[in-house]
Amino acid sequence: MSAAKPPNIVYFHTHDSGRFFQPYGYAVPTPWMQRIAEEGVLFRKAFCASPTCSPSRAALLTGQSPHSVGMLGLAHRGHNLEDYSQTLVHLLNQAGYETALCGIQHVIEHNRRGELGYRRDLATANYSAAAQSANQACAFIENHADTPFFLDVGVSETHRCRLHEPGGPAPYHEDGPLGDPRYVRPPETIPDTPANRRDWADFCAAAQRADHELGRIYQALESHGELEHTLFIITTDHGPALPRMKCCLSDAGLQVALILRGPGGFSGGQVIDAMVSHLDLIPTLCDWLGLATPGVCQGHSMIPLLNGTEGELHDELFGEVTYHGPNIYNPQRSIRTPRYKLVRRYAEGTQRVVDTCDQSVPKMMFLEAGWEQLPLEPVELYDLMLDPTEQRNLASLPLYEGIRAGLEQRLEQWMQETSDPLLDISFPPSSLEQTTGHP
Repeated sequence: MSAAKPPNIVYFHTHDSGRFFQPYGYAVPTPWMQRIAEEGVLFRKAFCASPTCSPSRAALLTGQSPHSVGMLGLAHRGHNLEDYSQTLVHLLNQAGYETALCGIQHVIEHNRRGELGYRRDLATANYSAAAQSANQACAFIENHADTPFFLDVGVSETHRCRLHEPGGPAPYHEDGPLGDPRYVRPPETIPDTPANRRDWADFCAAAQRADHELGRIYQALESHGELEHTLFIITTDHGPALPRMKCCLSDAGLQVALILRGPGGFSGGQVIDAMVSHLDLIPTLCDWLGLATPGVCQGHSMIPLLNGTEGELHDELFGEVTYHGPNIYNPQRSIRTPRYKLVRRYAEGTQRVVDTCDQSVPKMMFLEAGWEQLPLEPVELYDLMLDPTEQRNLASLPLYEGIRAGLEQRLEQWMQETSDPLLDISFPPSSLEQTTGHP
């Protein structure tokens, strides 16, 4: 893209939201996201690289799989990027951008965030609510100079709030439940009960708070004449904190909202069904800005999808989990094609995935119903066309033997190409995991 001044970029990311927003057809009122989608481009099949916080964010900021850059677990529990100078932030610094951090980043401990390389650090809290992050962003917009800027706006919503009822069902705000449960319905994989409706109503209220603050940033850009010269990137890290979502390699854990609005083709209310990944964002931005894409990037530019020269970008996408939560070693890898999903577990024994699921009313209901006693298979295979919620494991059926073998071969090839440490059978559980901090 050529321009006298490179366009601004606003990277707005929520926490634990999946794609449960209004423009994806869910009854979660987010009118600003809807407006931006109608003015921009919405990717219906966008996926993160890992359904856990720090690995997912690290992948987006580096264009590489989490295990390729050393982020195997949560940053506040001892995991780090191998090189913090190889991120989108430094790439844009070198391109002359004024890079600014507002709110959550979650790829390094808060007291070390200076190592991220932002030219302006506006973040005052480790986990700031959307209103606080938006205040910082709007103040920056009002006072920015003529240089192009990259504004990283991270918000806590829709993460569960652990400041309320420690150890018990956690709502989405430190003041307790704020949503109206009368006319909501939880996601399809969660039982539709009064208690779960109350829980989901609070998720909806949290999403609305995030959306309201997104609108304030939009209006600040508009009032200062920068809106049409700014690319919005709206996404989240991974799926909601519900059973079989966050920290699971299901579509409900890996699928994310991804909305882009701005000059240079990111307009017109386009809806794209091709599979895309967070790993594609750096190649896309480099293509869009006329920069050289770093050779280590594992994604592809999405520009050909926008201009119609390509109908698909990926034949397959990969996902991973290694560590999550206090002392939880839960190594898994997945491969997803347009039709099939294969998940492979690598740990010995039957460590339950329930340990990685945030405490909540739905989790308690699942546990009371015997969730922890369900068999845990080393390999799972799902037909996403006939079984979109991934409930029937086909891995042991002779009819699918060829499909399973082919996907396992492709998964192992990817692991070899990306130097996945799980290929080393001596790869030990981490001694870095701590039991303190935010999940």
